[in-house]
Amino acid sequence: MSVQEGNRKETGQWLSFAAYPFAAGRSIFWKRLSMETEFTLQVNGQPRTVRADPATPLLYVLRDDLGLNGPKFGCGLQQCGSCMVLLDTIAWPSCQLPVANVQNAAITTLEGLTRPDGSLHPVQQAFVNEQAAQCGYCLNGMVISAVALLTVHPKPDEQTIRNALFRVLCRCGVHSRALAAIKKAADSMES
Repeated sequence: MSVQEGNRKETGQWLSFAAYPFAAGRSIFWKRLSMETEFTLQVNGQPRTVRADPATPLLYVLRDDLGLNGPKFGCGLQQCGSCMVLLDTIAWPSCQLPVANVQNAAITTLEGLTRPDGSLHPVQQAFVNEQAAQCGYCLNGMVISAVALLTVHPKPDEQTIRNALFRVLCRCGVHSRALAAIKKAADSMES
């Protein structure tokens, strides 16, 4: 079973003999249980067409179908921040968000923050300059949350930054460097 088949199995999109050993040896042919639909999503400023079950989490579509690996699978419960994307200008977890619910939103992933000339977004550059990452698993959520914050609140104080990061869990303890990076990004975006 391929990785993609395994992911599809986890989302309930199909049954196979490999996934259901009790069915082995039966002469019936298992059919797909879900109805795939074609969706055109606005991802990183480009229209992207995918076929997926409407209930498929956006995260799976981004990673498996579009090859965008910025958002990560962490907890699967919308509690760790690893899967954050920008929906319009709001940081939102994508691990449980059905793809059918985002057809009319502008979806921006970590990859979409990079400028057309290849330079990094000021928040990304500040994270690099401050070395605000260790393992990198929370990095996507921190950067996406910071971009959303600075869009609405261009000169935040430390408590406002902490509040914006409340949905992002970091096991490595880079919060102090992330706070410094976000402050520097705010300063660089202001000038």
